[in-house]
Amino acid sequence: MDGGQVVDFGSGAAPRSAKDLGDVAVLPGLVNAHTHLEFSDCPEMVGFPGISLPEWIGEVVRTRRATDEASRNVAIECGMRECARTGTYLVGEITTPPCLYQSATDGVDVISFAEVLGLSSERGRERLDVAKAHLEVNARSGVSPHAPYSTSLETLNACLELVNATDRPLAMHVAESPHERELLQTGTGPFAEALKSMGVWREDLFPWPADPFVWLIEKLAQAPRSLLIHANDLNDAEIAKLAEYPQMTVVYCPRTHHFFQYEPHPVATMLSHGVRVALGTDSKASNPDLNLWSEAQFLWQHRVDLAPQAVLRMATWSGSQALGRNDVGCIRKGCLAKLGCVRSSASTEEQLFRDFATHDYAPLGGLTA
Repeated sequence: MDGGQVVDFGSGAAPRSAKDLGDVAVLPGLVNAHTHLEFSDCPEMVGFPGISLPEWIGEVVRTRRATDEASRNVAIECGMRECARTGTYLVGEITTPPCLYQSATDGVDVISFAEVLGLSSERGRERLDVAKAHLEVNARSGVSPHAPYSTSLETLNACLELVNATDRPLAMHVAESPHERELLQTGTGPFAEALKSMGVWREDLFPWPADPFVWLIEKLAQAPRSLLIHANDLNDAEIAKLAEYPQMTVVYCPRTHHFFQYEPHPVATMLSHGVRVALGTDSKASNPDLNLWSEAQFLWQHRVDLAPQAVLRMATWSGSQALGRNDVGCIRKGCLAKLGCVRSSASTEEQLFRDFATHDYAPLGGLTA
């Protein structure tokens, strides 16, 4: 490594003086493809295990209503430092602008998606204007129409126009809960009741067209790159449709999925169809920490149906591809020397992944200068 880049790698004698790291596996830097850093000051997860998504959102709105810009900025910096400590070098972050990112905070790069939501035209236009300003001052940024239950089709179309005009990525929470499907298909259910209780219900917006998630996938495929956050509730036909678009990525947040006690995530079906899947932590409102390695470890320990190599790829290179980067989350000539290691004396690949499932990941910050 030289000048912060990987110059070469291989086996055998080192070509020049080298540092012996001992019995470790050297790995690419981790990529957290989805989080909300502004919630990094949450002292504990909001709600309780198994809470319904509509109920949880109501709790989040109540607990975060008074948060101001200064508090958000402090929380964002706190979250970035936690990511750095645990070896995450690239983050896909959904934020509520205006916000501040400390430049080069511990070497963590952020792709910052401005959240746009609102069922009313006025609210949608207001947040879209803020998103446009966010894109103007943040070169590494994108737009996030929040979710189908919180964003009108008018506002979604405006977001798509914006990302296409600026060549930016788009991220959207999609198929997070069966209650979302119920709302889009019938216009009824817990989400409808929650929206009515918050005073934002619009009778003319629901239900959506037939096969709403197929329709939405085709719509989001119009963006230069799209991240479908969660996608917990997609069926086989919807996954097959998603596989038609290589510019789209599902971001799976295993421990948040576990917190809500959903049915098993269809990640295995997605991978078998060739869908790119990356990992995210989501926020500390639904997860105890922002340690991306813990997401991978959860899968190695609980999803034995997944190839362990695929899980490692989801934690690294797949996230980089989703976020439009080719210089992190990998080890090859010319990539950034943002790497980590895991203690292991394994002599077989099987034993190596058993070590990965139980041993901590440590960033190799001292070698990246």
